[in-house]
Amino acid sequence: MATTRTTFTLDRELAAQAHRLSVNISAAAREGVAEAVRRAMGEADRAAYLRVPETPDDFWDDAEAWGNE
Repeated sequence: MATTRTTFTLDRELAAQAHRLSVNISAAAREGVAEAVRRAMGEADRAAYLRVPETPDDFWDDAEAWGNE
């Protein structure tokens, strides 16, 4: 997997706490960004569905019946 270097700012006290607790800040940041992306994708999918909701399609009834033959 290709990676990219990123810089961000962090509150000094939070950074100090992370250091005291041996928290890997880079790994925590990756996990946080990954979770934020998953959440944003879910929200985007939901918004798209609300804009254009799915409707029943008669094709699937025929396709399911064909599969049972």
